[in-house]
Amino acid sequence: MVRPSQLLYPQRDPVALRPAATVLLLRDTANGIEVLMTRRSMSASFAPGAYVFPGGGIDAADASAHAQSTRRATQSDLHLTQAIAAIRESFEELGVLLARHADGSHATTSDIATLDRKAPFAAQCRERKLTLAGDEVFVLAHWITDRDLPRRFDVPFLVARMPEGQEPVADEAEQFEPIWVRPADALARHAAHDFFIIFPTIRTLQRLQAYASVDAVLQACASEQPLWTSCPRAGLLAGKDARYMEHEAPFGELALTCPDGQILHKLDWQTEQAVALLKNVMRLTAPNPGVMTGPGTNSYLVGDAGTGYIAIDPGPLDRDHLARLHAAAGGDIRMIVCTHSHPDHSPGAKPLQALCEAGGKARPPILGLPSQATARADSAFTPDRALQNQELLALVSKGPEGETTHTLKVMHTPGHAANHLCLVLLEDGLLFSGDHILNGSTTIVNPPDGAMTAYLDSLDNLSAACDAHGIDFILPAHGYVLGEAKAAIAQLKNHRLKREAKVLAVMQANPQGTLDDWVPLAYDDVHERIWPIAKRSLLAHVERIQALNMTSS
Repeated sequence: MVRPSQLLYPQRDPVALRPAATVLLLRDTANGIEVLMTRRSMSASFAPGAYVFPGGGIDAADASAHAQSTRRATQSDLHLTQAIAAIRESFEELGVLLARHADGSHATTSDIATLDRKAPFAAQCRERKLTLAGDEVFVLAHWITDRDLPRRFDVPFLVARMPEGQEPVADEAEQFEPIWVRPADALARHAAHDFFIIFPTIRTLQRLQAYASVDAVLQACASEQPLWTSCPRAGLLAGKDARYMEHEAPFGELALTCPDGQILHKLDWQTEQAVALLKNVMRLTAPNPGVMTGPGTNSYLVGDAGTGYIAIDPGPLDRDHLARLHAAAGGDIRMIVCTHSHPDHSPGAKPLQALCEAGGKARPPILGLPSQATARADSAFTPDRALQNQELLALVSKGPEGETTHTLKVMHTPGHAANHLCLVLLEDGLLFSGDHILNGSTTIVNPPDGAMTAYLDSLDNLSAACDAHGIDFILPAHGYVLGEAKAAIAQLKNHRLKREAKVLAVMQANPQGTLDDWVPLAYDDVHERIWPIAKRSLLAHVERIQALNMTSS
């Protein structure tokens, strides 16, 4: 866990959550699903003027109305309460009533006309012998309002089929202009600035596009579990607020830099200035973007002005980048560590070392593992000293408030390269993963210097380190910071094993084939332009499969 003393911004308590429920009323048309949306009042305290799905807060009466509603055998008390709240809100806001008569027929417009939208809801339905159709309302998703907003809600997004014969009529107080719209059309209008919708609505509509019918949506929700759960985070991109869900690349970095939801962290990739991730961690990205390097190679500085700095992965031989790295550390670099010897990671080490000497500081040692005989010619690397597995690299300073330490633990992690290592910042639970784990892509395992079994074993070791050292975040050599470190490692290993199963099936179907025959089939889910690169990892999978004699099983 990150030390509070190293956070960039003062901690703050988030606004308390209010329970609420929202429902997507759906209908089938010849052109696909349509969803009922309505415009919020311009004076609303939350999302004024936005087009939304009907919904609102959950109140005590909703939980007391279970006996007046149908329910599925698998529907929990909480989900039934949420369904009743959604039914009530749909009625109060749009005059739509999910209820049935004793004979099973839907409530009609004439039934609805006898009800008062401002009077107690359940009591009116009971008087008219209408049973709420809670069993027809399913959980689609679970949204928790972003941490930065002044009003926050814990809200399921529910789905139900629109009752036949009813027409929505807005209350003209909270909601206006009800409209049936296809998800794709709503998104297109929003992009054209003609239909204002907020982030959770956008993401929900995007996912709703995948379904061809209302039945398909309801079947997908039959598990009673939300298809996704999200509490988004926001940062700054091109000077504007940008929000992201948990599976999106910037989310982990925002969790590290602004854990309490402050919208202060810039997400734009640039190479001119170091980016502070914590008070004791900075990232400077080299100007070498590409297919293999993403936005560029990340160099990291660990430490502070009192302790001096350890530079991790100085990057390619780029004099301007090295000068900026040296300047960001105030010239006080105590050690230079290379996670491995590939040409976008280690060539900058000796020039950076010389730059430190020229600046009048002590000569920082270059540390890492020497390249093996299997390495390519452009990956030759000999450190001043080879690092031992589990070795500790410590920076220490003493000040008025006591001793400050920043300790990196070395972990040998062969797989991507034979001399690859990772580093754990013990005091803050951070993993510097080099190229072993990336954000946005999977790393190449390229024999003979790379080996798939070694790579998978190293993932297991890193997963164990997450438990041993409380690692929450992964700082890769390419891409943003990753959060939920152990889950990210598990997902990566699962991806590799699924790919291996696919490779094995292709090999068994065409045992006389070559790598060129197998790669279009084993990697049919990636663009053809990636196949030459993918063929390297394919070879690593093939070698592992053959070594384990898996093709004969």
